[in-house]
Amino acid sequence: MSRRLFIQQASLFTLTLTSAKLLSACTSSSNSSTSDVANIKQINFGVLSTESQVNQKPIWEPFAAAMSKEIGITIKPFYVTQYAAVIEAMRFGKVQVAWLGGKSYIEAVKIANAEAFAQVVGEDGTKGYYSHLIANKDNPITAEAKAEGGDKYVVKNAAKLTFAFNDPNSTSGFLVPSYYVFTKNNIDPKKAFKRLIFAGNHEACALAVANKKVDIATVSSEALARLEKTNPEARKKIEIIWKSTMIPSDPVAYRQDLPADIKKKFQNFFYNYKDEKVLAPFKIASFAPATDKIWNTIRELEIAKAIQETQSKADMSEQDKKQKLAELNQQLKKIQTN
Repeated sequence: MSRRLFIQQASLFTLTLTSAKLLSACTSSSNSSTSDVANIKQINFGVLSTESQVNQKPIWEPFAAAMSKEIGITIKPFYVTQYAAVIEAMRFGKVQVAWLGGKSYIEAVKIANAEAFAQVVGEDGTKGYYSHLIANKDNPITAEAKAEGGDKYVVKNAAKLTFAFNDPNSTSGFLVPSYYVFTKNNIDPKKAFKRLIFAGNHEACALAVANKKVDIATVSSEALARLEKTNPEARKKIEIIWKSTMIPSDPVAYRQDLPADIKKKFQNFFYNYKDEKVLAPFKIASFAPATDKIWNTIRELEIAKAIQETQSKADMSEQDKKQKLAELNQQLKKIQTN
């Protein structure tokens, strides 16, 4: 185990121990009374840092303050730089509520007892966003990539290109472009590129392109809109060369074992909060009620990707392949019939 990984795991273990009292208070039955609000002094709200924490804090602190006032409990933003970190924090009770991405939410459902209750509504009233492939406007490849179709250009010229994904648990920064650009074309990005990196977040991907550290990178439409505010000079250097189909917008989820009365307070806050000044930096208008099924499209995408990858495996026996494909198709059928 590397020293860095050991430190990260030790830190998470320490956070888990120090949050034990709060987790105990948050794991009462669904018949909890309003006294739960008085018993719990603080709730940590997981924030997936799609950019640096320095940029995140000024927009999150007013939002957290509004939540605290409405719910009657101190809401403390819990910033992380990797998707896996907020999932693990939620799993061990260090985070009780979080604003997640579609793919990270699905992982949190599996291992962190997460339950979606709200969905982001964009400034234009839509409940979705897009994944992009981006390149630097001054890069000689950019004009050709746009003319040919960014996804087609990348597949054709991967061996000559440097490429950056966001994070393995990112919907728009990994899952969507990975499936539509690579899996559907039977391309393994880990083997195809001259150099492949995982930059860690959307801002890092965008800056890697703006600063000519990589040729192509993935980024969300939301992150590009934010970059116009936080770093307009960097945004001017970026050209979109591919746009995905619409992705369901982000879910807000709490742990299922959060007391029922506190869940209700979070619902009331998110469903009714419309302060334009506070929400504007997020590039959203409001939040809508939501259920888990909304993100079934992401689940279907993951399974479809796994099916194609299984079909193309040369080192798997036909019997094992047949069994694996049957399992995946059964999972897909279950999702589609729910």
